[in-house]
Amino acid sequence: MKILIVDDERSIRNATSLAIRAEGHEADTADSGRIALLKLREEIYDLVFLDMRLGDEDGLVILREIRTALPHLPVVVFTAFASIETAVAAMQAGASDYLGKPFTPEQLRLIISRVSKSSTLERRIENLEGAMAGSSPGADFESDDPRVAHVYDVLFRAARSPASLLILGESGTGKSLVARAVHDRSHLTDGPFVTVSCPSLSRELLESELFGHLRGSFTGAVKDTWGKVAAARGGTLFLDEIGELPLEIQPKLLRLLQDREYERVGENKTHTADVRVIAATNRDLSAAVAAGTFREDLYYRLNVISVTMPPLRQRPSDLLRLADHFLTFFARQVGNQVDGFDDESRKRLLSHPWPGNVRELRNVIERAVILARGGKLRTTDLFETGTAAAPAAPGLHVGALVSIEQIERSHIERVLEIADSQESAARILGIDPATLYRKRKKWERSGHA
Repeated sequence: MKILIVDDERSIRNATSLAIRAEGHEADTADSGRIALLKLREEIYDLVFLDMRLGDEDGLVILREIRTALPHLPVVVFTAFASIETAVAAMQAGASDYLGKPFTPEQLRLIISRVSKSSTLERRIENLEGAMAGSSPGADFESDDPRVAHVYDVLFRAARSPASLLILGESGTGKSLVARAVHDRSHLTDGPFVTVSCPSLSRELLESELFGHLRGSFTGAVKDTWGKVAAARGGTLFLDEIGELPLEIQPKLLRLLQDREYERVGENKTHTADVRVIAATNRDLSAAVAAGTFREDLYYRLNVISVTMPPLRQRPSDLLRLADHFLTFFARQVGNQVDGFDDESRKRLLSHPWPGNVRELRNVIERAVILARGGKLRTTDLFETGTAAAPAAPGLHVGALVSIEQIERSHIERVLEIADSQESAARILGIDPATLYRKRKKWERSGHA
């Protein structure tokens, strides 16, 4: 833990610092409330020890300011004027605990231990809530496919190492789920799991999202903020679709990986990052390196341990088991008495190309279970929308004597049918959303869409 000691007496600051460091924690000090508030703006602390009387300053006033700025930061108040009244006042002002002076190293150790256990429990609850958000079916990390089983084996054996991991694969293959599973099996499981979606923001906002910023560093920066790197301290930072990371930000990420250092936007002060990085992408990063859109040194730094998630169409031995898993979950969730799949629907599940992979399978099964009239699911229950699962139009297949544009349009229209949004479809197709929009407008103008 990183602990800030706020006291106007040097001897108290020094003695407390020594006791804290002897327990293996990091100690920092401030001799006034104002200095403490400045340090709290510039650094991240896990615990504050705050004196009730700081010269001309009232410790309870400082406590209330800390609680306003950092409501989740534990603050332990200590004072030489211990009484029931001061203890009640401190707790009412938001103190996490109370310690009278003089105190022994053992008393200090017990206080720190209680705060540490409480913080760990809170993080576990937050992680559990995050994992359970949306009432989604639990991830299934069993596989009858040797390639998938090998991927899980490599990742889970590497989970307890500090090495960066790179997970490759098409959209919808479960890269984010397996990244979370790696975190849960790692030595950082009690720490946070923080996700950053690299394509979701502009370069400026993504940089701020990652590293934080100072007030006034750009238009709209109305207050100091800490980014996702700071939020992931002591845990895992998951960079989703790392292949979309702008070139301008890549040197900063490389520095984070190599030196564990970063600066907030608009700040010259260097901060240390205690995070483990897992990255994922549906792009071919080696091709991006060759094209000059991804730094070679960053690629090799990320590529310490790399795996590729096979697409669902290459996992026939897993497909029906996953379909049964989703059916059981959603039938229980919606209370529909669905009794598996009939023979024809099972054949159709195996023959469908699943361009959206496991994500598409999940959505198809969920919809079918909701709308089914009970009994076994039929092909019409699964693929009523027609174009989403219908075979390609006659003559439209790879190697057919048709133009590339016809094949492309047919494929794009099929993906648009099953994707959650145009942005999701663009990720599945591996193209920019603006490119997808222009293609659709072109077809609309030509009367083909």
